[in-house]
Amino acid sequence: MGFLEGFLAAVASFLGGLTPVVVLAILFLIAALKVLREYERGVIFRLGRVIKAKGPGLIILIPLIDRIVKVSLRTVAMDVAPQDVITRDNVSVKVNAVIYFRVMEPIKAVVQVEDYLYATSQLAQTTLRSVCGQVELDELLSERDKINNQLQEILDTHTDAWGIKVSTVEVKHIDLPAEMQRAMAAQAEAERERRAKIINAEGEFQAAERLAQAAEIIAKHPQALQLRYLQTLREVAAENNSTTLFPLPIDMIRPFLKDLAGKAENE
Repeated sequence: MGFLEGFLAAVASFLGGLTPVVVLAILFLIAALKVLREYERGVIFRLGRVIKAKGPGLIILIPLIDRIVKVSLRTVAMDVAPQDVITRDNVSVKVNAVIYFRVMEPIKAVVQVEDYLYATSQLAQTTLRSVCGQVELDELLSERDKINNQLQEILDTHTDAWGIKVSTVEVKHIDLPAEMQRAMAAQAEAERERRAKIINAEGEFQAAERLAQAAEIIAKHPQALQLRYLQTLREVAAENNSTTLFPLPIDMIRPFLKDLAGKAENE
């Protein structure tokens, strides 16, 4: 407290030693000089009329006549609150998004709309409900880029009069009801079963074609069947089996069958 009291006393003594003209000059400079950052612009109103947008750096105002409204030119990332949407196929979902925009013309952002942040947020909410309500659920889930581009074009068109450029709109999350999630899971399971049956049927068809081709080759070359017998025996003998089945080729006993048939005819 002692330091503060001493400081105030020093300031009072300093001001008391100055003439009224010097004091007014100091107060004038304090009110007239403003410093704007690199990303800021100041919209100047002189007696209620817009003069121009100044900045960045040091600007000079006329006290009691000029008024400044600061506007940031940095990109704003704004969350769009979850919206209850009924899609074109009558499915209730909740959709939220994020939009990226920035002020391009500070004068329009101050003069044309009362609060450009609030106005952009409300416009984004209504546009999100409108666009998502015009598509089906499958399109909303699979064609996210198309919907994002459509949202960006609509918002950019409406906010252009406010001096705002909407650069990107991204749908973040789609909240589905529990019943719809179960139905989609059942649909996905049925689709996978259908694909598995089709693949199995295609495999059987290809195997049947190969067997038919193999039968034609064996019919033309009967020796191939005996080679196949020997290969089968080799495969069976390679395993630890206590019993081995030895197939007897029909060709080996065919001459005996012919002899028996000839004797029967002679008798």
